[in-house]
Amino acid sequence: MIRLLDILFSLFGLVAGFPVLLVLFIIGLFDTGSPLFRQERVGRHQKPFTLVKFRTMKKDTASVATHLASASSITKFGAFLRKTKLDELPQLWNVLKGEMSLVGPRPGLFNQAELTAAREKHGVFAVRPGITGLAQVSEIDMSTPELLAETDAQMIREMNLTNYFKYIFMTVLGKGAGDRVKS
Repeated sequence: MIRLLDILFSLFGLVAGFPVLLVLFIIGLFDTGSPLFRQERVGRHQKPFTLVKFRTMKKDTASVATHLASASSITKFGAFLRKTKLDELPQLWNVLKGEMSLVGPRPGLFNQAELTAAREKHGVFAVRPGITGLAQVSEIDMSTPELLAETDAQMIREMNLTNYFKYIFMTVLGKGAGDRVKS
């Protein structure tokens, strides 16, 4: 049932949101010259996939977890995208393709060995990664790998339609601070 909702919501979001996506893409062209950011992430069963987001940092920023990146790397438009969570919209394509779900553990990077090990221990890789979830609305990020993996595992154990919609609505209403960056 959740996969069907993912398909319906992501398809609707991409079609209905196309004008917004187009405007953000054009503004992003002027901001960084390369509005889309693609990065290999750890997916379900630890299989790699290419996550797509709107670029919020300068093009030459190192490929590290957000909490390890410098705040000076974030562009002014990127700060707006992060605050409004609009940088996540292109991930609806990942959801439609079946690489992600709307709700699930945020996909990590392959170089985050501690997070990968903690998630492996807690069985987190059994599900598709998500755009939002319990950790995001609880403001738990990848800087605390064990706590994040435990929270992801709790979300997976307690996942049902009510929680699916709860996490989506909490995200849309602005709950959670998003990825933290160094000051």
